[in-house]
Amino acid sequence: MMISLILLPAFGEPIPDYNKPYAPIFTDKPLYTWTDKIKMTIIAPSWNTDKNLIDSIGNTQDHPIKISTREHSLEPYRFTETDANSGVFTAEVILTGFAHDADGDGNIDTTPRTMGTGPTSGFLEVGRDSAVTISFEFADGVILTESAPVSWNVGTIQFTQEIFLLDDAVTVRIIDSDMNLNPETLDHIPIQVSSDSDIAGIKVDGIETSESSGMFVATISLSQTSTTSGSRLYSVSGDKIFAKYDDYTLPKPYSITDNLQIETFALVDSSVPPIERIDNLPIKFSDALGNSLQSFSPNNQLQIVGTIVNPNEFDQKFVYLFQVKNDNNFVESISWVQGELSSAQSLDVSQSWIPKKSGIYKIETFVWNSLGDPTVLAPIMSTMITVE
Repeated sequence: MMISLILLPAFGEPIPDYNKPYAPIFTDKPLYTWTDKIKMTIIAPSWNTDKNLIDSIGNTQDHPIKISTREHSLEPYRFTETDANSGVFTAEVILTGFAHDADGDGNIDTTPRTMGTGPTSGFLEVGRDSAVTISFEFADGVILTESAPVSWNVGTIQFTQEIFLLDDAVTVRIIDSDMNLNPETLDHIPIQVSSDSDIAGIKVDGIETSESSGMFVATISLSQTSTTSGSRLYSVSGDKIFAKYDDYTLPKPYSITDNLQIETFALVDSSVPPIERIDNLPIKFSDALGNSLQSFSPNNQLQIVGTIVNPNEFDQKFVYLFQVKNDNNFVESISWVQGELSSAQSLDVSQSWIPKKSGIYKIETFVWNSLGDPTVLAPIMSTMITVE
């Protein structure tokens, strides 16, 4: 008679091996801020005591798990097995910070508390520069620990593009994990947005992209025909737009009561090509009384008259330049006028010049966005005159 021997796997030990205390502890991040959710994992196959059940560890006084900061602790704290027979145990704790006004509005934005027994019911108070320690009494007198630091951070702010067209949706993004004040809901940050044309601007609501992302986004529109209102900002082509917020959760060497203004900017442009934004009309000449001139003589003053027109539905800043060259191509005179054209406005621009001697001269006019940003807004206009 043949007897079959069937070998069954071992699914755990009723008593952990004191000589081989294997139960590594992990946290889901290497660094936390004051109101984070900490997800913890302990791999402890020795504590998988029943292959058919979801086991728990840490919730007894004999072999407790303790979650602690310098001043506060949760003990014992229960971890539960991820699946029957896995030997992997997890738990969560939400850090609740300390009493602090995180956005500068004069109100405390946190609810500090220490309570809960696990695996997902724990709340733990923590300071700005601290650490959270997980300790597990694996066996009598054998305690395994793991710690993760807690610190505030300096936030960042940026527009999603360096240049926006006037009909674009403008998105500004803040990354500040310290303002993820509740890791189970969407938090908000007030953001101040302004432009060169409206320095007062508007305050908009930055909304967290997910429950614990620490990233906040606000979207506004631009208008050069309507005043600032709601989430609409008055701005014209050529403006800078600005976004800023005050960070009241700064790391050392800042003190807890310090705050720092975090800001950024982007440029505004029109969807109309620059070269089509102003019409530059032919040059005319007149005397000091405005009478048209057809002939020119040395040492007599004349007026160089240019006309520019804004054909678009938005205001346009400009610099209009006059340049006079002699027949040797040397510049005899250069001057400019700057201003702003309203929609559909026509403007005569003039500059006086006295030719010193006879000759052939080339008169040129240029229309730019500004002297510092010589973007061409219209084709160059030129003409030749003879001074006799």
